[in-house]
Amino acid sequence: MTEKTDSRQYITFLANGQEFASPIMAIREIRGWADTTPLPNVPNYVRGIINLRGTVLPVIDLKARLGLGRTEATPKNVIIVIDTEHRQTGLLVDAVSDIITVKGEEIQPPPEMMQNDGASRYVEGIAVRDGRMVTLLGIAELTQTVN
Repeated sequence: MTEKTDSRQYITFLANGQEFASPIMAIREIRGWADTTPLPNVPNYVRGIINLRGTVLPVIDLKARLGLGRTEATPKNVIIVIDTEHRQTGLLVDAVSDIITVKGEEIQPPPEMMQNDGASRYVEGIAVRDGRMVTLLGIAELTQTVN
């Protein structure tokens, strides 16, 4: 039997019609879309930077990072500010959905086909909740830039 301490809270959000989640403790804030300032010679998933109260914040397009195409950002999109390893990064998503609690036994490993193409390094697991599948993201890996 799983103890209560094996549960974690996640914030769920949408990108490309799919539901993803991040540990709630990694989320610093959620803010509306703001145009980014593009940067030269960065990977295609880096949208650019924004000024967050005097701090330069890089913004990553979640869809592009996961190989699902580039987000056509509108005022309906949001930026989730994530704090990992003393570094803040913005994550462009379509919308924020919910806060969920996931027990350890509800998490399944990523499908084998994901492991073959390297995409699984961004995915901690898949949680099936109320008939829907939520992809639990590995935020530290997701927000690292490729050299």
